[in-house]
This record gives sequence, C-alpha cells and structure tokens, in this order.
Amino acid sequence: MFSGSMVALVTPFKEGKVDEKKLRELVDFHIKNGTDVIVPCGTTGESATLSFEEHEKVVEVVIDEAKGKASGLEGPLARKVPVIAGTGSNNTEEALNLTKHAKEAGADGALIITPYYNKPTPKGMYLHFEKIAKEVDIPIVLYNVPGRTSVNLLPETVAKLSKIENIVGIKEASGDLKQASDIVGLCGDKFDLISGDDFIVLPMLALGGKGVISVVANLVPAEMAALVDEFNKGNLEKAKEVHYKIFPLCKAMFIETNPIPVKTAMALQGLLDTPELRLPLSPMSEENVEKLKKVLMDFYS
Repeated sequence: MFSGSMVALVTPFKEGKVDEKKLRELVDFHIKNGTDVIVPCGTTGESATLSFEEHEKVVEVVIDEAKGKASGLEGPLARKVPVIAGTGSNNTEEALNLTKHAKEAGADGALIITPYYNKPTPKGMYLHFEKIAKEVDIPIVLYNVPGRTSVNLLPETVAKLSKIENIVGIKEASGDLKQASDIVGLCGDKFDLISGDDFIVLPMLALGGKGVISVVANLVPAEMAALVDEFNKGNLEKAKEVHYKIFPLCKAMFIETNPIPVKTAMALQGLLDTPELRLPLSPMSEENVEKLKKVLMDFYS
C-alpha cells in the first residue's frame, strides 16, 4: 500500500512554537523533489515533546498542504502525496485517540511505534496494536525501533498482526537484515516492509522492501527518491551509485541523537531558518558541527 521514498518529516520550531509557515514550505519542498509519502510526528518530528494540541495541529497542517496544490506548481506538475501520521504512544488510549484524530483529519495511514518504557511482552504488544486497529479503520504501519523503545517487535508477532486487515506494513528500524528477511518470509510480499534505517535502504529493497521512511530525505529528498526509483526500474548500478553518494550523509545524520544533526544540516543549507530543538534535546556541539559541515561540503562539491 505504501512505497517509495517517505520522509520522516522534522517539525520546525520558532521561538518555542511550531512554525506552521515553515512546515508548509517543507511539505511543498518534498512534493517538488519527488518524495512519495509525508510522515509527520514520528521520532524525527520530535513527537515526544509535542503537546497533544500541537501534535494534532501538525498532522492537520501537513495533510492540508500535502493534499492541496503545491506552491509554485500547476497543471500536470502539481501532485498530491499521501500522509502517514505518527500516532504512537506508550499509553494505548493515547495512541488510540491520536489515531482516531489522524483518521478524522484525512490521513492516509497511521505510523504506530511499539510502546516504549513499559517494555510490554509480545502478547501485550499484540493486544496494543490489535485494539487500535479494530477501533480505527485506517491503514496502520507498525514501527519497530528497539534502540529507542527497549523492546523488539519479533517477526512472529508481526506475522500475527499482519493477519489483521488494516495492519498493512512495518517500519523496521532494528537494523537487523535477518529479522527483515524473517518478516518477509512470514508475512509475504503483500505486507509492506519499509526500511527505518537510511544506511540499509538498498539491501532492504533487495530483500523485498517497498521503500524507506527516511531521515536524510529531509535534506536530500530527490536523491533518496532516485535510489528507490532506480532500484525499482532494475537499474541496480545506478541505485548503488546513489547509495554510496548519500551514505556519508546518512552516517552524519546520527553523529548525535536524531534529529539534532538533520535539523542542523537543514539550517546550514537554508532549508530551516533555525535548527531549534526542544529540551531535553540540545544544540549540536561545535566539534560535531564542523564534522557535519565537512560532510556537506564534500557532498555538494
């Protein structure tokens, strides 16, 4: 159902508040540069520090902009892109309410992270996702990122969840290609395997993945879209060329906690007015800013 280059969209802030104008500009930037799906309010979107009102507003703004006419584009060049809204929480009722809102706001899908901090058992995770899926008729993409949540959504649990009609895929960010292979083997190719790691998009596609929900696409959307497109057209050498071109950038996006590097890079490139973050995330160290500048200089030279 969902495929291609999907951006894990940053949330721009200005003097402590969500910058709605810049948020709309970013959506238009992605539409113009070939991004296939917009994914607001995920980890990269700093959902953990958004109030419920802000979370809902960001989702509404992105949907409004993504489904309208892109700024500066008319006729056959204008296109609309789907929106998968991040609606996860470690509180099942909160996740349920956010998912209901996404459905009402017109989202095309919901990205729901495994409950963090609670450390639920596989049974608890199954019941969490089952409850939301049964109460909200919206396509759901599971989100597995053990490095953030301290729990791993096992392939066997994913296989059970894939039998629920509106659970359509998983953003797999364990970095484990064996686990990704197990998911495809157990769930089949009608269930969307989506890479959650920019480093391994190419091998994930080779395993049967449908695309990526990407951090680095905030900075280089055309290149990430090209990587997926070239692979899907069978141009493996070209896809590999793009992979190695963006690989240093992918690594640089994680020299500090995401989204510190990507917001810093976007500000350096003029895509954001400011790399403003919310505590407990802090500005990038000067040492790492210099490293990031070097990677950007090499990329664009």
